[in-house]
Amino acid sequence: MARKRIIFSGSGGQGVITASVILAEAAVLYEGLNAVQTQSYGPEARGGATRADVIIDTKEIRYPKVDQPNILICLTQESYNKFSELIRPGGLLLVDSHFVTLARKVDARQVGVEMYNAVMEKIGKPVVFNICVLGTLIGLEKLVKPESLLKVLERRIPSEFLDLNRKALSLGLELAENLS
Repeated sequence: MARKRIIFSGSGGQGVITASVILAEAAVLYEGLNAVQTQSYGPEARGGATRADVIIDTKEIRYPKVDQPNILICLTQESYNKFSELIRPGGLLLVDSHFVTLARKVDARQVGVEMYNAVMEKIGKPVVFNICVLGTLIGLEKLVKPESLLKVLERRIPSEFLDLNRKALSLGLELAENLS
């Protein structure tokens, strides 16, 4: 596997940081890969700009920040406007079409998916939006196996919320499959 540099971006309350931690843990604990995860967010707990970086590789990772991501996930228009120019040529720029209008020309594959609307329509609970995003991401880019993400969810999520998270992950995988 070539090094993957990923930026998750959105606003506080969307689960951006949690999604990045789950992905990094799945890579390290269940895929035998190296991964680092860093995060930054605005002073507001909810609604402020949020960014989390994840690097996944088979080799040693010496620097934890992502300057030019192969994969950029933008869940708000603000994060899209701020970070879209960072994407590496040929990379993947994944946005939620409910919150983001693709407007820039970038040398990357821009994919808009109605993840939030799908979660609200099929599950009805926005709290699992981030897990749907993760499912869509790994459906498009085979970073880790869905089973590895499920194992992390089983360790981290209270049992009464596990079924909702499983449904959200499956929904994201289905959304990605429908794009191909």
